Amino acid sequence: MTDVKTLNDHFRRTFNGGRVTLSCGISAKSQRELAEILNQVRCFNNFTTANDPYNEHDFGSFNYKGEQIYWKIDYYDKNYQYCSEDPSNPRLTNRVMTIMLAEEY
Repeated sequence: MTDVKTLNDHFRRTFNGGRVTLSCGISAKSQRELAEILNQVRCFNNFTTANDPYNEHDFGSFNYKGEQIYWKIDYYDKNYQYCSEDPSNPRLTNRVMTIMLAEEY
């Protein structure tokens, strides 16, 4: 079984293995801005005990042109209806990453 951190890092870096959703504020950005934001999410590596207390790499934030951007990974069952019973098991878990402006959180 793979640990949650490894699965989350793979998903965040590749956007494979789940769904990526964008908030209205992120969707309203230009194509160039959106590409830059998605690249910053993929390359994010500023995990600390303050923003990642369980060492799962499921949340991050960064500044983009004066706006605070958040991304968050949540774990659902295979039907996207309930929380996953075991986020470390990809056979039971669908990952959903939401990328949003901090003010939309």
